Amino acid sequence: MKILVTGMSGLIGSAARLALETDHELTALNRSDVAGVTTVRADIGDYETIRPAFDGQDTVIHLAANPGENYTWEQLRDTNVEGTRHVFQAALDAGLKRVVFASSGATVAGWEHDEPYKSLVEGRYDDLPDTWPMISVSMPPRPRGIYGSTKVWGEALAQHFADTTDTSFVSIRIGFVNREDKPTNQRQRCVWCSQRDVVNAIVASVNAPESLRSGTFFANSQNRYGYRELDHGRNLLGYEPMDSAEGS
Repeated sequence: MKILVTGMSGLIGSAARLALETDHELTALNRSDVAGVTTVRADIGDYETIRPAFDGQDTVIHLAANPGENYTWEQLRDTNVEGTRHVFQAALDAGLKRVVFASSGATVAGWEHDEPYKSLVEGRYDDLPDTWPMISVSMPPRPRGIYGSTKVWGEALAQHFADTTDTSFVSIRIGFVNREDKPTNQRQRCVWCSQRDVVNAIVASVNAPESLRSGTFFANSQNRYGYRELDHGRNLLGYEPMDSAEGS
């Protein structure tokens, strides 16, 4: 398969490359060169510049984004909103079979204002019930911050295009992935995703049957204090977390 990866130079993109490059022909769409990989250097904010990179590709994995709240609205708009639209539109115009979109658990992090999720992320385990309701992808998004809101936009646009075109769109609500590859505070024990697990989620999305027209799922590790439902990913495309915050 010929796969175009936006943002390959990032942490997740670098990890995904190692898992995919043996079996697939990879091209990076990046603002800087990626050593050892054919790279189209361009900014996803410029549609005309990135459009040729999609010709001849089968799938695009869209990872490029300004992550988190430490960006201006203009930076989030140009990359996460307009840039995502450009990537999706280029995939459609080039006739790609599938778009894998790196969404975020930030689309539902607003639930952490309410109990029992507030106690979970604050590490107040004595205040928790024996079990708690898991947040599922069928529940309304509740983003925390502008960044999370841009990811809700990306998911909505992906669903629109999946409904109206022949291209398949899969959105992965990725948990907290870090270079240390282990949680470093109480909240991360709830929302952490190992590098191995996020790569497995991407690979499962790439390899999902063509009959899968659209889908959204959470990619987290199997954390004892997690609150994001993982069964949907298992049922949708066989995503099975292999790690946990407690075992990291």
